[in-house]
Amino acid sequence: MKELNRKTYLAPDRPVKIIQFGEGNFLRAFVDWILQDLNRQNVICADVAVVQPTPRGRVRDLERQDGLYSVCLEGIEKGERVQSWEMIDVIRDLIDPYTEYEKYIDYAKNPDIEIVISNTTEAGIALDSTDTDFSVCPKSFPGKLLAFFKARYDCFNGDTSKGLAIIPCELIDHNGDELKRILTELAKINGMDENFISWLTTANHFTNTLVDRIVPGYPKDTAAQICEEKGYNDTSIVKGEIFHLWVLQNEPFVYEKLPADKSGLNVIFTDDITPYKQRKVKILNGSHTSMVPIAYLCGIDTVREAVTDEDVGKFISELINSEVKPTIDLPADEMDAFANSVIERFMNPFIRHELMSIALNSTTKFRTRLLPSYNDYRAKFGKSPKHILFAFAALTVFFRGKRGSEDIAIKDDPEYITFWNEVWKLSDPADIANKALSAADIWQQDLNVDDNAALVAGYISDMLNDGMRAALKKFLG
Repeated sequence: MKELNRKTYLAPDRPVKIIQFGEGNFLRAFVDWILQDLNRQNVICADVAVVQPTPRGRVRDLERQDGLYSVCLEGIEKGERVQSWEMIDVIRDLIDPYTEYEKYIDYAKNPDIEIVISNTTEAGIALDSTDTDFSVCPKSFPGKLLAFFKARYDCFNGDTSKGLAIIPCELIDHNGDELKRILTELAKINGMDENFISWLTTANHFTNTLVDRIVPGYPKDTAAQICEEKGYNDTSIVKGEIFHLWVLQNEPFVYEKLPADKSGLNVIFTDDITPYKQRKVKILNGSHTSMVPIAYLCGIDTVREAVTDEDVGKFISELINSEVKPTIDLPADEMDAFANSVIERFMNPFIRHELMSIALNSTTKFRTRLLPSYNDYRAKFGKSPKHILFAFAALTVFFRGKRGSEDIAIKDDPEYITFWNEVWKLSDPADIANKALSAADIWQQDLNVDDNAALVAGYISDMLNDGMRAALKKFLG
């Protein structure tokens, strides 16, 4: 079997125009996969230099393969099982700035560079006010990026034509705006002059984005078979689902440099990404969060088993169609297509998605993923959505910590675990419901309104007395 490198696999010779912070599975199976398609269709002609954003990473592993690796996509599309394989050759260079800081800074002085892309996790876009020594590699991602901008500004004497398109992919609200704000604040902390700060904020163009694709990562169970079939020894294979969506807020300069919607992939440029984020968070993430306690307490362990279960699947479908979709301001046909695609993704036979992996931090997830739909539904219809209340009751029972005779390995913020332990010192379902719903410090609002407590108490009583399966059947009618 051949070793994978640019001698055994001949790749096109393209200029490096993109700096990418992050070498993880998601960027390689999503952004780099999209860049590959844009290059193949001659929409762009650009390769990538990857910067490792933390001291520990995979750039050296990827370097041994000259940045080459394969992406395997598997899933359900229009009811059919789909599998694809593609070699990705857009990563031309790899940089560990902790050991190659001078090389990193030299890229700032390269006039060919046009774009910065990042995915440094939600924690990556954060201000570290101690990042003040740019003679060595800064600790934070904003620190590294600010050092890059300052070197570029100095090299080109503040030439506004040398500004860059900044495309963050971290899953936080208004990621581009937030990154720009933090960079500006960090520049002021470092006493940088106003001319540089003006160049930073006007010559460079930040956009907000939303990304969506499930990427399980390295397929350890099938990697050897894939390598045998393709004839290359690839230690950096990355597996993802077929579905993909990249939504970018309209920014003319960014679109000029990366018209990523021109190759026919599911990329959208829009004036407002908010409805798309609501759609993803409310439908995909919200249904995930609601199904976990219900399905798990029914004896189910995976997402696929949950949505194919007669009762749980019906509950999820009703939740999405009757209580979530009506709260999102997008055309009905788009909503229907997205909702159908979510169910297809949940049914992906190639991905084993454990419910307990989604259960991590369930309290916060319920607040951020389901309460927006709850509030918008009440505002629109003047009453509480019963499926979401049933999911709340199931969440409450889940935090009792028992599935039959088994203990549930609950993982949540210690503060919230303490709260749920206090709830379960009570024995009467009415008292339990009242205490759980009234925790305004946790839910950031009082949920004990109208007849919510009576409904939730009834659901909890059914779950405790008859079991989750019987309670769910009774609810569904």
